Amino acid sequence: MEIIMGLVLVTLAGLGTGTVAWPMKKIKDLHFEQYLFVFMFSAVLLVPWIVTLINVPDLGGIVMSVGFKPLLISNLLSLGWGIANVLYLVCILKIGAALSGAILSALGMSVGIIAPMVLKGSGLFRNAPSLMSNAGIFIMLGLAVVIIGVILVIIAGFGREKILNNNSNSGKESSGGFLKGLILIIVAGILSSGLSLAFVYSQGPIIEAVKLQGAGEITANFTVWALGIVGGALINILYPAYLMFRKKTWHLLFARKDEVLYGIIVGVQFILSIVFMGRGMVQLGILGASIGFGIQQSMQVVGNQLVGFLSGEWKGVTGKPRKIMYAAIAIILGAVVILAFSNTMT
Repeated sequence: MEIIMGLVLVTLAGLGTGTVAWPMKKIKDLHFEQYLFVFMFSAVLLVPWIVTLINVPDLGGIVMSVGFKPLLISNLLSLGWGIANVLYLVCILKIGAALSGAILSALGMSVGIIAPMVLKGSGLFRNAPSLMSNAGIFIMLGLAVVIIGVILVIIAGFGREKILNNNSNSGKESSGGFLKGLILIIVAGILSSGLSLAFVYSQGPIIEAVKLQGAGEITANFTVWALGIVGGALINILYPAYLMFRKKTWHLLFARKDEVLYGIIVGVQFILSIVFMGRGMVQLGILGASIGFGIQQSMQVVGNQLVGFLSGEWKGVTGKPRKIMYAAIAIILGAVVILAFSNTMT
């Protein structure tokens, strides 16, 4: 039952993170930097620190117990994720949610799945089998299958872009800056696994220290994120703050209630999703760092496509690109089954 719950949690985590772009498609004339500031402030600073400070009796004691090195490693990794996250949000506007999420997930997934089996994580993840074990081989097979699916998503995205560019009578404008957006999302993809790896390499000592103070699993997981992603949080908050200073638009921060409301809602959605991911990884056992992240990222791609379809990115696009996209989603779901099965081989 614990493994099943782990699978459920990482699946929900992927759908949760994969659909965070929905307000950006819903709000007309979005004030990007104001919305991003509220979203990220709520997600990576306000919520995790409120939960931690309320429920952890001696946070300073936990920091001293955990030590400098795990927290430094975690925050450096999250710093990379913070850069990737900002680039991803920018690329949604340039090449669409579906294509941005697909490329980001493919590259990030490769690093996030392989690294914990090569450079062992903390806690129970220290015992993860090697890449050459039976489980490792199956995990690599699942990774290969999901990357095939993601490549098909990219092909479908290019096909969609071509149709929208050629269909001048559709009334649908194609996303601008396509090549620039593609380059940026490749960089983001390489860095994006930092969020998962920040948890993998710091969760063991932090969770142990929090539990010694009598706190429960939920608080322990929130505390890992509160302490471990300060670097990423600063990037994600300082970037929109910089934009507002440069454009002199701080006065617009709370000017639109819909942007503030949606920013807070999606911020809560995001932090709950990554808490689910962390907890799901732990419940999946020694291979949870690799399998959990692989499934979470696979379902994130599915969530990205859901946003793309529901927001009208594929309106007026028929034929081969749409069929390729459907095939890609089916292949990605097949990869999830392979990854889940590999957990039975430990």
